[in-house]
Amino acid sequence: MIKKVIFGLCIILAGCKGVSQDKEVAAKTDEQQEETYAVTKTDAEWHKELTDMQYYILRRKGTENAFTSHLLNNKEKGTYACAGCGTALFKSDHKFDSGTGWPSFDREIEGSVSFSTDYNIGYARTEEHCSTCGGHLGHVFNDGPAATTGKRHCINGAALNFIPENE
Repeated sequence: MIKKVIFGLCIILAGCKGVSQDKEVAAKTDEQQEETYAVTKTDAEWHKELTDMQYYILRRKGTENAFTSHLLNNKEKGTYACAGCGTALFKSDHKFDSGTGWPSFDREIEGSVSFSTDYNIGYARTEEHCSTCGGHLGHVFNDGPAATTGKRHCINGAALNFIPENE
């Protein structure tokens, strides 16, 4: 009897499908790839211009390890720009310590960041891209400072260049 129950459970579990088989998810991925940007380059050009880590994050939607970004504890006044194309994305005035291990901001510079939904880890997350070149930046969550926007833009430091206020 126990063998029949275990066998039955195995059949049921094997029949379950993941979100990767969902046509709606596949359609959203296709839509994201059709989007065009003001700055476009071939994969070879991006690979030549970016460091290995920048390429991995910006062009392959990678994530740097937590607490490894050289910008994580940066407290200087200035602007954080896209490492791919130089577009100004975030102001230092909106940076905060989220404790997550990635540079975090409570808002973006209006019009500089595009948003899409990704299902890469099995559920919907809001992904952020540079509006100019489409480079992957990170994700935005609704657990930021309640006193401001309530948003936490969790950004890969390698996707950013910091420009001090006086430059």
